[in-house]
Amino acid sequence: MIDPIEIEKKVYYSSGYKYQLRKDFYCQTSLRHESDIITEWVCLYKNGLMYFKHGYAWDGCSGPTWDDKTNMRGGLVHDGGYQLIRLGQIGPEYKEAFDRELQKAMIEDGAFKIRAWYYYQAVKRFGAGSCQPGYDPYPVLCAP
Repeated sequence: MIDPIEIEKKVYYSSGYKYQLRKDFYCQTSLRHESDIITEWVCLYKNGLMYFKHGYAWDGCSGPTWDDKTNMRGGLVHDGGYQLIRLGQIGPEYKEAFDRELQKAMIEDGAFKIRAWYYYQAVKRFGAGSCQPGYDPYPVLCAP
């Protein structure tokens, strides 16, 4: 039995995530790396296969956008790639490749090419801050 005095009175949490995987997800990317990258939630294998664990959370496409079926997969892969860069698992030189993966996935999933191009331009121009090593887009909050 836990002593009631030892029970934590504060709740530590993060906010900002909109989506959470209900099944493991795999996708083939054009990225290649010299070794497999394995983290708790997302993996990138040498052959370009990405794996996202059931329960992985992401925020979808950011900015003046709307989420729909044509950008959901691309946003997931893009967010996972930026996360690997932030964690220092791969270098910032992979940013461009993940930006292109977003564009490619959107076209494959039915987005108009001009819309996919617009999303690519947005992340190309404004996404650098979101993939800086050590940057935490969802810092730990505490209540009360």
